[in-house]
Formats: sequence, C-alpha cells, structure tokens
Amino acid sequence: MARINDVGGMTGFGVIDTSDDAEPFHADWEARVFALQRALLVKKVFNLDEFRDAIETMPPQEYLAASYYERWFHAIRTLLERKGVIEPGALDHA
Repeated sequence: MARINDVGGMTGFGVIDTSDDAEPFHADWEARVFALQRALLVKKVFNLDEFRDAIETMPPQEYLAASYYERWFHAIRTLLERKGVIEPGALDHA
C-alpha cells in the first residue's frame, strides 16, 4: 500500500522546483525543530526509521498541507507522545 509521501510517477502535483535554496531554514523555528530532532536521535529517544514512519503515516490532507519542517515537528510530537515522554496534546499549540 502506497502512503501519501510516495507520489513518484503520479500526475497532478505540478512541476518540482529543483533549484537550490541558499538558506537551510526560512524561520528560526525550523532550525529549532532540526536541532531538536538531532538531539532526540543522539539521546536514542527514537531512531530514523521511527521518525520516517511517523512522517509517512500522517493523514494525507495534513501531509500535503504541511511544510517540510512542519512534517518533522509532527513526527517529533507523535513519537514523544507515543513513547510517553510528553502527555498527549502537550505540544498541540506549540
């Protein structure tokens, strides 16, 4: 079963922008999400397979509406809740 992130070969998604972006982050919160993900990986709170799965199992409407780092934040929040590190909903309005 294909997940929403697996859109290879599908039509209707428009042209893919392959130009390089000089800035790795477009907002401070994106850099913080990146750093948080790295820190949690180093501390072995979750691994990359779990992180990728948490992104790939996002509901299709949410996945398509989210930016790259919004997907990362969703995965971090999902995994921290799933593993009991934070209470469910604790980061819903973060």
